[in-house]
Amino acid sequence: MVKKLITKDMLLDDIVKKYPETIMILMGYGLHCVGCIVSEIETIEQGAKIHGLDDKEIDFMLKDLNAIALESIKKN
Repeated sequence: MVKKLITKDMLLDDIVKKYPETIMILMGYGLHCVGCIVSEIETIEQGAKIHGLDDKEIDFMLKDLNAIALESIKKN
C-alpha cells in the first residue's frame, strides 16, 4: 500500500510546489490547470470534478500521484 502524501483535499498549487514531479500525472488526467491562478484556491478533488473525473478516476489519480511523491522523497 502506498503511503498517502497527497490527499484529495490538498490544494493543487501546494501539491505542485511540494512535488513538481506530479505535474505530468496531473496533466495526464486532464488537469492542465497546474499553473492557473485557480490552483491556489482549488483542491485536487474540486479540480478533478470540474474536469469531469469521477470518484474512481480521482482515486486512481491519487494513487499515481502518491507513488510519484513517494519516489521523490526516496531520492532525496
